[in-house]
Amino acid sequence: MSGIGITLRTLHDGERELEQNLLAAAERHRVEHEVHHVATDVARWSREHATRLAALGRDHGLDLPGPRDHPSPGAFAALREKTSEVLGRRPETGLLLLHDLRDLHLAAARNSLHWEMLAQAAQATRDRDLLDLVSSCHPQTLRQMRWTNTMIKVLSPQLLVSA
Repeated sequence: MSGIGITLRTLHDGERELEQNLLAAAERHRVEHEVHHVATDVARWSREHATRLAALGRDHGLDLPGPRDHPSPGAFAALREKTSEVLGRRPETGLLLLHDLRDLHLAAARNSLHWEMLAQAAQATRDRDLLDLVSSCHPQTLRQMRWTNTMIKVLSPQLLVSA
């Protein structure tokens, strides 16, 4: 497998993982409305990225899986929602939120680096399809990083002092 193929596979896996982690954080921190709604929204970008990477991967001889199915909301979703409401904004929950935001930021940064490597390879090989994909998706990954970074800056002072 070529270096481009390895990077496509790694980034595809990273986008799928970031989507799942964003959705999990959104559920865990449902009472933090901005976190819940924005994390859910930007998870869609990672889902779209993984889908588009899988399609382009076929051109590079890769068989990458499509998007993961999301479990239908059921008893566990209701239990997570109630738990989130009960725990509310306790100091321990705030530290968990910062931990989740840190992990999300690092995952998005890792994906961003892979997008950058693919951009450089696309330019070197004059692969227009790959360059178009990178040009479309990488800015959204950068936006995911800016959001997590902003949330950490906004929430850290209060949450770390009150813990």
